[in-house]
Order: sequence, then C-alpha cells, then structure tokens
Amino acid sequence: MHTLIIGSGMAGITLAREIRKLDRERPLTVVTADDGSFYSKPNLSNAFAAGKRPQDLVMTPAERLEQDLGLRILRHCPVEAIDAGRRTVRSAQGELAYDQLVLAVGASQVRLPLAGDAADAVLTVNSLDDYAALRRRLDGCRRVAIVGAGLIGCEFANDLRLGGFAVDLFDIAPLPLARLLPEAAATLLRDRLAGIGVGFHLATALRSIDRDGEGFRLSTGDGAVNRYDLVISAVGLKPNLELARSAGLATGIGIRTDAFLRTSDPDIYALGDCIEIAGHYLPYVMPIMHGARKLAATLAGRPEPLGLPAMPVVLKTPACPTVVSPPPAGPGRWEATPADDGLRALYVDAASGEASGFVLQGACTRERMALAGRMPALVVA
Repeated sequence: MHTLIIGSGMAGITLAREIRKLDRERPLTVVTADDGSFYSKPNLSNAFAAGKRPQDLVMTPAERLEQDLGLRILRHCPVEAIDAGRRTVRSAQGELAYDQLVLAVGASQVRLPLAGDAADAVLTVNSLDDYAALRRRLDGCRRVAIVGAGLIGCEFANDLRLGGFAVDLFDIAPLPLARLLPEAAATLLRDRLAGIGVGFHLATALRSIDRDGEGFRLSTGDGAVNRYDLVISAVGLKPNLELARSAGLATGIGIRTDAFLRTSDPDIYALGDCIEIAGHYLPYVMPIMHGARKLAATLAGRPEPLGLPAMPVVLKTPACPTVVSPPPAGPGRWEATPADDGLRALYVDAASGEASGFVLQGACTRERMALAGRMPALVVA
C-alpha cells in the first residue's frame, strides 16, 4: 500500500511522522515543489525582530527527514495534474502511481487587483523563500506598508516595528481583525499597536501602487497618496484547489472532505490549509495536528473520525498579547469586560446561554487553558 503525499509543509510532514508511528514499512513518498526541508510557516511573521535568517527557521532538513522517517522526498517537483481513474499524478519528474493520495497543498496569499505600474512588486510572505526575499528587500528600507490588518498583517506589523521600521497598516475594515475579534478587543489591539508606533489607515480602500524612484506611491480611494520603500500584502489566504479540480474532486472554499478527511474520491484524502470540512475552513496549527493523527490512523486501516476540541489561536503580537477561540457559526453576542490590564470577552450562544468562544488579551491570556476546557467541541461528522 503506497501512500503519496503532495506537499511538504506542516500538514504533509506531520502526517508522514504520524504514519510512521503506526507503520514503519509501508512505501511513503512526499512530493514537493520546494526543497522539502521542514519549517513552521507561522514562525515567518515574527522572525525578523528576533534576527532569524531563513536557514535558522529550518527545523529538519529534507535529507534528515528521509533518513529518520524512511521515506522518499521528491524535491523541486511540482505536480501538474491528477488522473484519479488511473491513480496516478503527473509531475515534473514523470508519472507517479499511488494507492492512497493525500493532498496537503496548502493555501496561497490573496493578491488584490490593484492598478498602477508597481502592482506586481507587492510582496507576499507565505514560504521560506518569500521570507528570504523579504529580508533582502528590507535592506535599506525605512517605511513599510502592510495591506491587510488581519492576523498575519498585525503580526508582521508588530514584528517589523520591533525591527526598527516605520510601519503603516491598511484595511477596508474599520478595525484590525474585524472578522475575528469583537469590537472592544479589536480596538484594544489597534490602540496597543499604535502605542508602539504602528500607523493605521482603516476603513480605507486602496486604488493603485506606482513606482516612485526606488520606492512606491500607494494611492487610496479618498485621493491620499503615501510613499513607502516596501509594500507587503497580507489580505488573507485562498486554498490551492487546482490539483483537486484536475481530479474532479468536490470543492467549495477548500477541498471538501468528510470527517475522515476523505475527499469525494475514496482513494484521495486532504489535510491542512487546503481543506473545507463540514463547511468550516480552519487554517490553524492545531486542526492540522489533530487531523494528521486521525488521518494516519485511517490510512493505516483504523478509521477515526475527526473531532476538534476548542483550540485557541495565539496571536504573535507582543504589544497586545491576544488569544482567541473563535465561536462556531450561529446567533449569539459578545460580552466584553476590561480586566487585568487587558480584556476578557465571551461569546454567549443565543440558544444555550453558554459561552461558545472567547477572546483574552493582556494578563487575561493566562486563563486560556481553563476557558478552552469549557468550550464546546466542533462536531465535523
């Protein structure tokens, strides 16, 4: 039984490790478009101020993974298409056969359709190579614009400000992380980031980006023009669906899977930032870790459905420590209380009257494990 994993990010390599805990003998191949070394992508957004070079972020080189896990990694080998009927994939190194196929193909940064002669010069940071490019382009810079005041945008803003850069955040929303945090928590995050010198241009639509000597002019819908040495886009992620569609798999926001992480093809599974499970898109670390353990058991012949306990997300914004456990979709209300040089907010479910999500900031973040234990699990069956 040959298992082929497409993708060598956190999802693909964690799955390979979990499979090897259960089965040391099965043929296992990882095929990847990059060099196959393992690093944690979430660490990219707080590495600069810590002085970390790209090579410092590599946790396990590809050669060591092959040796430790007894698998084969096909490096720099993009996969072009899947022939589900023949159970083969077409890659840059030829045709590869599989018995079980796992898509761990991740997600890409969304690019805004900006006008201007420098729209293609906007930098996104979604890989180790991107981080290396960021460090090169920051050399000699003073002013940096970040488009998108979501989780990644705020983390980069905090990190680059600590690194000594003048940083401005742009977003069409009226507050940072407006879709994830209640108003009181988003306001506190904005104020704490502003307190360390991060500039905000909120409720602001961008119009164009043009070259201005060695830098850029960023024009907004209200006619304002600001000059920056570098522009970074962090407006969100979109799952990579091209391969799934080439195989005729069902897709929505992501590759649709059931509770066993099986796609609409019984021999193809999916894991990580590329999937949509029971209507949920959960591009966070803990769902990947839980999913890898369950999927490894399923691939080994002991099917285990995925159930997800409350898994708080920790923002890497030291100016305003923040932990959020997003509530499930459904009617309810946020109840926020300032406390302990921070804030505690609970999302109260309209039907049960019980808390089903929370946000903790400042010193209140020490309550995260106690509160997480009270939150309902996400049922994905």
